[in-house]
Amino acid sequence: MATTAKIAKDLKLEKAVKAKTPKLRCRHRNRCWRCGRPRAFLRKFGICRLCFRQLALNGEIPGVTKASW
Repeated sequence: MATTAKIAKDLKLEKAVKAKTPKLRCRHRNRCWRCGRPRAFLRKFGICRLCFRQLALNGEIPGVTKASW
């Protein structure tokens, strides 16, 4: 029983290596597509907070305006 499970596990790992996918989902790191920054990432826009601020002030992100009250 244990040997069968080990063989199945090894086959699964081999398929993952051949497919070039990460073994663990938690090792994936979101990065900004403009500068590559790994921290302060905004999922909705796919960029970091610094790039978001710069693009929003330039008016390059549709639907985003500077707040004033």
